[in-house]
Amino acid sequence: MEKTAEIKIDPKIEGMFKAGAHFGYSKARRHPSARPFIFGVKNRVEIFDLEKTTEALENAKKFVKSLGASGGQILFVSGKSEVKEVVTEAASEIGMPYVAGRWIGGTLTNFSEIRKRVDRMEKLKAEKEKGELSKYTKKEQLLLDREMERLSERFQGLVLMKEKPDALFVIDLKKESIAVKESKDKNVPVISLSGSDCDLSLADYPIPANDSALSSIKFFLGEVTSAYKEGLKEKET
Repeated sequence: MEKTAEIKIDPKIEGMFKAGAHFGYSKARRHPSARPFIFGVKNRVEIFDLEKTTEALENAKKFVKSLGASGGQILFVSGKSEVKEVVTEAASEIGMPYVAGRWIGGTLTNFSEIRKRVDRMEKLKAEKEKGELSKYTKKEQLLLDREMERLSERFQGLVLMKEKPDALFVIDLKKESIAVKESKDKNVPVISLSGSDCDLSLADYPIPANDSALSSIKFFLGEVTSAYKEGLKEKET
C-alpha cells in the first residue's frame, strides 16, 4: 500500500491561520489596493492569501530588524480599545513609546507642544512622589491629581519619545488616518497591519491581514517585536 505524501505547511502560515489572520471583510468593503492579496471568498467574507501576507510580513520585519540594529525608535499606534493592553505590553517589551487609545492631533506635527505636556506630567508625578505637593491646599492637591490623571491617560505612552520616531507601527490604516497623515507630513515610515478595507498604498510596509481580531493582532505584534529584538542582538555583537 502506497503511503500518502504529507503536505508540509509553512509554520508561519499555520500560525497566521490559527490566529485568524486570513479573514478580511466583505467584497463590498474591500479597498482596490487589497485586491492582489485576496485568495478567495468564504461565507461572503474575503480570505487573504497568506503566502502573500507572509512575503509582506518578512519585508516589514526586515525593516524593523534594521531599526533594532541601529537603535531606531518605533511608535506603536492603535486606538482600538480591545487591544490597548496588548499594544502597551508589546511596545514596553522592547522599550518603545506607544499610543494605545485616541491619537492626539499634533503628536508628530506639533511634537514640541506635546512634549511640554509630557514633561508637565512627569514633573507633577515626581513632585508627588517626593511629597512636594503637600505645600498646596487639599483642594489644590485634588486639582493637581486630576490634572495628572488626564495627562497620564493621554501621554503616558509617549514618555520615552524625546524626538520624532524613526517609524510608526499602526494597526488599521483606516482608523488611524490622522496618525498616518502626520507621519507622511514628517517623513516617518509607516508599518501597518491592515485589513482589506484599508488603502495599503498609504503604508511603506503594509501587512495585509485581519486587523480586528485580538488573536491576529497579537500574532503580528509578536512578529514585529521579535524582529526588533533580532536587530538589537546584531547591534550588541
